[in-house]
Amino acid sequence: MTAPIRLAFCAFVLLAAAPALVLAAPPRAPRAAAAGPVGPVRIVAVVNGAVITNRDVDNRTRLFAATSGLGEQPETLARLRQQIVRQLIDEKLRMQDVEAQHIVVSDKQIAEAIREIETRNGMPPGALRARLSGDGVSFTTLVDQVRTEIGWTLLLREQLGNRLKVSDADVAERTRALTQDIGRPEYHAAEIFIPVEDPTHEADARRFADTVIKQLRAGAPFPVVAAQFSQNQSALEGGDLGWVQPSQLDPGVAQIVQQMPPGAVSEPIAVPGGLAIVHLIATRQIGRDMATVLSMRQVFLPFATPLNPSAPTAQQIATLKKAQAISTRVQSCPEMEQVAKENPSPRPVDPGEVRLDTVSPPAFRAMLASQSLAHATKPLVTQDGIAVMMICSRDEKNLDQITKKEVQEQILQTRVELLSRQMQQDLRRKARIQMRGEKGGLTVASQN
Repeated sequence: MTAPIRLAFCAFVLLAAAPALVLAAPPRAPRAAAAGPVGPVRIVAVVNGAVITNRDVDNRTRLFAATSGLGEQPETLARLRQQIVRQLIDEKLRMQDVEAQHIVVSDKQIAEAIREIETRNGMPPGALRARLSGDGVSFTTLVDQVRTEIGWTLLLREQLGNRLKVSDADVAERTRALTQDIGRPEYHAAEIFIPVEDPTHEADARRFADTVIKQLRAGAPFPVVAAQFSQNQSALEGGDLGWVQPSQLDPGVAQIVQQMPPGAVSEPIAVPGGLAIVHLIATRQIGRDMATVLSMRQVFLPFATPLNPSAPTAQQIATLKKAQAISTRVQSCPEMEQVAKENPSPRPVDPGEVRLDTVSPPAFRAMLASQSLAHATKPLVTQDGIAVMMICSRDEKNLDQITKKEVQEQILQTRVELLSRQMQQDLRRKARIQMRGEKGGLTVASQN
């Protein structure tokens, strides 16, 4: 069996949610699109002869601001600018390697990936483009990043070759180790890795890490920040490392994680090759993961256009009235399923089992915890539509059953991460990179 290399595009998950759920989030009015580029186009960096301009950096900065929810925070975004340049350089190197190996990323693959982002957010086709445009973000910026992520993933798959196949012996060995650890703690953690290839640049990296941590603690979504800035392959999963044991982590990280409360974000941690910022999502005992699991049904009524709360359209007003009627009259999960069939939408009527303690944001989790069974919620309004939900069952389950598939994916993701980091280091070492200052003058000669 070949375990998949997942490509999640977590950077562009615009609503924090449990799988396939729609959350009530305060809608905001779309901002008028930026009035086009101002000032001259300047070269910021030259990567093996290919240029990165100030326009590229500005567009990526706006994309990050739009997807992270930071909005217009000029001072913060200015402090992130250096790392955004670095990210663009690494993406340029990756795409050059992809092209050198004659790997072609088709327009169809890009379109499918963007449609996946929209589907996961309950957005109709084309809504993501409209939303980014409303935030003054060039859609090409998103397309370029998605193209690079797909191409790099395909290249890693090609380079791994037979190592994509995880043998039964590998699975058995890993399963035995996990079985021996039953009852010991393990941690659901996420990580942002900031490389420091030159010790003279460590102070800059720490300043950047401090800025990121400040924003995370102020509410910036960890998956978005990780997907934009982390140099681990786990960035494609929003930095999510899954459930890990201390022995699987760097010793310095393991020591900190074991002292952190769930929900905390660490200070920068020195690790081989750079710095790590760790977010502890949850803790549990191996083999003893008791959790509240919900079975739910939902009806989602999409808006034809993004909601402007100060000027709702006639369609949006009518949609709210319909949602209120559904909330009042539906009294069972079978009825909710029937209503969903009568009102097709991008969101599934059955989102699957939902683990209550992983639902975000906390206010939505608290609402689900107190919601009575077989009682419809009040309409939950987002920028893209309105949901009405119903809890069909609430059960306590032991979710920590060690499965062959999970072990295979864990082993494969470790292999992918090691290969990705090594290949990126090799690309940097061999590259000819010239950095230019804000006024266009050459300031730093490159590596060779």
